[in-house]
Amino acid sequence: MDKSGFILFSATHIGAILFFIAVVIALFIGRNQLRQYGEKLKYAERTAACILLLLELLYHLWMAVTGRWSLADSLPLELCSISLLVAIVLLWSGNRHVIDFVLFAGIGGAVQALLTPVLDIDFPHFRFFHFFLTHIGIILTGLYFVWVKGYVPTLKGVFKAFLLLNALVPLIFIINLVVDGNYMFLREKPYSGSLLDYLGPYPLYIVSLEVVAILTFLFIYLLLRIGESAERKRSSVE
Repeated sequence: MDKSGFILFSATHIGAILFFIAVVIALFIGRNQLRQYGEKLKYAERTAACILLLLELLYHLWMAVTGRWSLADSLPLELCSISLLVAIVLLWSGNRHVIDFVLFAGIGGAVQALLTPVLDIDFPHFRFFHFFLTHIGIILTGLYFVWVKGYVPTLKGVFKAFLLLNALVPLIFIINLVVDGNYMFLREKPYSGSLLDYLGPYPLYIVSLEVVAILTFLFIYLLLRIGESAERKRSSVE
């Protein structure tokens, strides 16, 4: 397998982004057909949960075998790692109490990660597929529960997700100190380019990131509600 370094906006990166856009469009177009399966969707949801979990377990196994696994940077404490685990729980259980975190924190973090991946191995390595499939899986899970399962995003849900995210920050900051880690980039910026490069020096970028987070959550909320309103109007006309 090719172990060459990942290059931002290379052909493989653009290809992954185009694949992401294609599957989101496919989910949106097929949402009405999927709704007709009713309770049968539960089997597909649990299958998706198992696939995402298997990908994550294989990733940790690969890190352990290759000597990459360490307490400092391999625990599932990044925003997208946490969102992935919550998405798996959501797909398996259908527990709507966790939807808002996936919908706002999960989608917001995963989209940013897809655009500026913290990735050191390119296509066709397993790590490349793991990174993009799991992040796309987080986004699709959130959109699926809105477009297919009928969950209606609310402003209460936006602030619920924001408060939960902030409740995690002090805990992860302490863990960073204990294991000498940098989870959620609370101690320094990532080595590769990211949104944090535009948010000021440490620790100012953490405060700036709070503003970006709530604005991102609100943007996702508005997009989904505008889409819902447009679909409702079209249905009433038909």
